[in-house]
Amino acid sequence: MWWPGIFGNPALPYFAGARTAAANVPQPGERGDYTAEMFQADFPQFFTDEGTSLAPASILQMLADQANDSILPSRWGSLWRYAAGLYVAHYLTLYLRTYAPSSDSPEQAAASGALVGIAKSATLGDASVSYDTAALTAGTEDWGDLNATQYGQILASKARLIGIGGAYII
Repeated sequence: MWWPGIFGNPALPYFAGARTAAANVPQPGERGDYTAEMFQADFPQFFTDEGTSLAPASILQMLADQANDSILPSRWGSLWRYAAGLYVAHYLTLYLRTYAPSSDSPEQAAASGALVGIAKSATLGDASVSYDTAALTAGTEDWGDLNATQYGQILASKARLIGIGGAYII
């Protein structure tokens, strides 16, 4: 069915706007308003008892800004605040895994970012340990680094539910 004047273009079909809305692409100017204060209330484990962030304030703010650009309220509805918090918690966890107040050498700095998986084998004589990173990297072709933390895995699971549309039948 053709309706004249849809989006100012009489040649577009009636359903053309529905396809754009369903594509989960942000509308121009759409953005969340998640704050560091909201994150502190929702995820207190990332703060000291005195309320000081375990990460630099600039990193926390940057991650909140990224969550606001990536986790859109119009797509997530009532789960938006939780999803934005999971996003920040995931990336803050990855940041804190690599955090060191300083390094004595380039090698030491590089080692802070090494991928470490589950211990696969260990020997006592000459102390050798090997790690299995397959559990961390399996599925990353679909969800990137979200498999690397529990926060990311929860966010990915929720995103699957949000993205299926229509109905979810168990």
